[in-house]
Amino acid sequence: MQMIVRGARLHTGDGRTSEGLHDVECDNGRILRVVPADDQKEPPATGRVIEAHGALLTAPFVEPHIHLDTALTAGEPRWNASGTLGEGIACWSARKERLTRQDVLDRATEVLRWQAAQGVLYVRTHCDVTDSRLVALDALAELRDRVRDVLDLQIVAFPQEGVQSFPGGAELLARAVERGADVVGAIPHFEDTREDGIASLHTAFALAERHGLRIDAHCDETDDEQSRFVEVLAALALRSGLGERVTASHTTAMGSYNGAYSAKLQRLLGRAGIHLVCNPFANLNLQGRFDGYPKRRGLTQVKEMLAAGVNVAFGHDDVMDPWNPLGTGNPLQTALMGVYAAQLTGRDEVATAFSMVTDRAARVLGLGDTYGLAPGRPANFVLLPATSPADAVRRQVRPRYVISRARLLAETPPAPTHLHWPSADPAPVDFLRDQDAPEAHWRGR
Repeated sequence: MQMIVRGARLHTGDGRTSEGLHDVECDNGRILRVVPADDQKEPPATGRVIEAHGALLTAPFVEPHIHLDTALTAGEPRWNASGTLGEGIACWSARKERLTRQDVLDRATEVLRWQAAQGVLYVRTHCDVTDSRLVALDALAELRDRVRDVLDLQIVAFPQEGVQSFPGGAELLARAVERGADVVGAIPHFEDTREDGIASLHTAFALAERHGLRIDAHCDETDDEQSRFVEVLAALALRSGLGERVTASHTTAMGSYNGAYSAKLQRLLGRAGIHLVCNPFANLNLQGRFDGYPKRRGLTQVKEMLAAGVNVAFGHDDVMDPWNPLGTGNPLQTALMGVYAAQLTGRDEVATAFSMVTDRAARVLGLGDTYGLAPGRPANFVLLPATSPADAVRRQVRPRYVISRARLLAETPPAPTHLHWPSADPAPVDFLRDQDAPEAHWRGR
């Protein structure tokens, strides 16, 4: 199918935008050309033409960390009264016994629909494999095949209750890989001892190397400053050569490390080339629960790791489950929460937060040249009614169009608000016009 987007401002990566406006021409599901906008050029005789009128065109949002198997189970069989990670795991363990294929399919499909409507076309979901039946894994593998013409879904074999410390945990992890998991997971800080945690990482690396897979470990998701498995993960990534194929998710203990150890860790992670995924919704909610005042923020060292050259992305993590009773899967909400939680309020930092749910998150998934606004790549993109990435984060805009494989997947018509202001006729509120000075500040990006 032919498609052309005319007169768009392009997000070129890392929160930056193109000079001037561009036309993006597509055919047979791929981008053919990206050229400077030409208002005089005749539109194609067939196919769809989208007039961008200077709106922001970006490669799709990428969700680097979500749990589709647990989504929409909040309150089942009971609510997480303490709000702690441990009680959330206990609630889920009880709910896990009632899993059926259809149950997982229905809930996961619903959340994927929400995400697709909001421009998310690449998703990495963690799936609990500490279940002898592997019900959720099989259901998500089926769903991955069902949606492959719309979006790309990666499945992490995630041992929620441990590898060494859960009966048969190592065998279940290996079975999950053999049954189609895309990524090998681990949870070293949850194991019974530090030795067990280290052994679990060696198990994960051996599986990943044997099957040619990536690794994404829940790592140091605790306020305990003595939890330091990320250094083990990074050292194994460095020495095995897996490097950028390895991701450490959460790493919230890093928020409690002292300065001297943090400096060492920044150097190690930079050399190893691993990725970090910060999940601001879940971690702000779960961490600090055992603290008096002042309470810790419970996030990894986002600013410091970015400054050290480490790739950091933002994930939504949980959607209405035992660890987070709220959530819609909206990546711009994730970015906005990350801006405030990690104090990324500098001029360039807000734009960087946008990249942490787009191209930086794409690096976590290893999308390579299958992602981005370049000729030959899949015609997957999102048109946002915004002037810049930072503007999209600030105003929390909904995508005007979501395009998958050069096909219109979702469309959100504009919905103006008519303000009945004293001594004036009702008129739409234009946030760009009415706040021109702040917008001028961002337009350079």
